[in-house]
Amino acid sequence: MDRRQRQGAKAGGAVVAGVVVCGCLGAAGCSGEGAAAQDVRSVDAVAALHGAADRLVAAGSSKARTAMEMASGGTRVTIRGEGVYDFRERLGRLKVLLPQGPAGASGHRPITELLTPGALFMKNRGAGVPDDKWVRVETSAVSDGNLVTGGATDPYAAAEVLRGTRAARYMGRTEVAGTRVRHYRGTADLNRAAREASAGTKESLEAAAKGFATAEVPFDAYLDDEGRIRKVRHRFSFVNGEREGTVAVASTTLLYDFGAPVRVRLPGDEDIFAGRIAEGPGGEN
Repeated sequence: MDRRQRQGAKAGGAVVAGVVVCGCLGAAGCSGEGAAAQDVRSVDAVAALHGAADRLVAAGSSKARTAMEMASGGTRVTIRGEGVYDFRERLGRLKVLLPQGPAGASGHRPITELLTPGALFMKNRGAGVPDDKWVRVETSAVSDGNLVTGGATDPYAAAEVLRGTRAARYMGRTEVAGTRVRHYRGTADLNRAAREASAGTKESLEAAAKGFATAEVPFDAYLDDEGRIRKVRHRFSFVNGEREGTVAVASTTLLYDFGAPVRVRLPGDEDIFAGRIAEGPGGEN
């Protein structure tokens, strides 16, 4: 083999070796391009979640379904709600159904809840409250910021929790109630969410950050192609003041029928119950 042939053979070997190395890196998922693409997806996921509340405001309003599952020891209960929400005015109305008792009958009338910035109004709240009176709760005054107390998380507050997202992964495409969505999984920090939240939610999230067992909130969020939340599931935990142990709460909010009409009339001062009512998740005395 002459000098030119030997040089050609070396060059060809170098090309083949380069292809093999790149192929191995690609197969192992450790190429520079793959890592960069993963980083971009993570950044895009966090940005999408930070802006999800703003996309709801742009949508105007929607119908909502809620479910709150609470587990402590061997006991598990689920509280369900349904209603409408105006994201621009920050007003909503839900009908909340308490779980059935041991005998199978609920024993409770549905609770009507009116959601407003800084306050929650409840009718049929519990024993001792006249049928024609509402109970008013200052959301910043309860230890969970009303993320749990009312038995349903305010839909806009649920979205603003996502402003505290520190890390998130894009899990892929799926469907929620027949709508194609992007599934994200991550963790939000309530302290950060409070700093970024709107004035009506800031104090509530600050209270929750102090009152929950941890300010870290794992979540799964499902956004449609317009960046609107179709479904979000948060996992909260708090220490039970009456019984030792931590209560695990999974709060799910489902949003649909964007643009639905919302009419909410807040009660006057004369309609508010002046007595004292015990604080507690799910509206029980």
